[in-house]
Amino acid sequence: MEEQFILRLPPSVAERIDRLLTENASSSSDDKSLDLTFSEDGRSGTFSIGNDHFPAFLLDLPGIVESYKTYDDSVLIKSADIGQMIMVKEEGDSVPDEVEYRHGLTPPMRDARRRRFRREPDLNPELVRRAEKDLQNIMAGGTAENIDVEAVEHEEDGEENARNASKKVEPKPPEKPDVPEAGTAGGEPDRSDSDESDYSI
Repeated sequence: MEEQFILRLPPSVAERIDRLLTENASSSSDDKSLDLTFSEDGRSGTFSIGNDHFPAFLLDLPGIVESYKTYDDSVLIKSADIGQMIMVKEEGDSVPDEVEYRHGLTPPMRDARRRRFRREPDLNPELVRRAEKDLQNIMAGGTAENIDVEAVEHEEDGEENARNASKKVEPKPPEKPDVPEAGTAGGEPDRSDSDESDYSI
């Protein structure tokens, strides 16, 4: 997989780079020198095109963007996962105050971090440390500390009711009515439709 990033530029700078990419290599232009340098923190830097310098910032995207390439305009081959973007701003524009960009790359992903992702819970660090220590003690064969154990006594009446409720009452089989069986009264048994159909074959 390749290493890729997204370069977001102001419209005026984007036009200059587009012109630079489409014009012939033999033509002379002051914009031919491009440079991107970062400061020690790795998050802020300077983007230079020709003799102009613009502030640049490395921002984390709220989600992963997949990048594809094609050689025949029909088959797409995934080439990279992109999680960061270099944003170039005009001089005097506001500086991003966070390292994560609030929006995605497309209009449906506007303010994606707040609208589409669950907020991180506010946890007390001391509570997390104590729970981690108790878990390690339990895994080592010990017991957890600072646990309040509450003993609950059941009432006898409640236990008897529970025992009685668990017993199943078997239903009695229904009584058969006194009906004489066919053929025992001395007459011939009635023929069914199935008997007649057997003889008609």
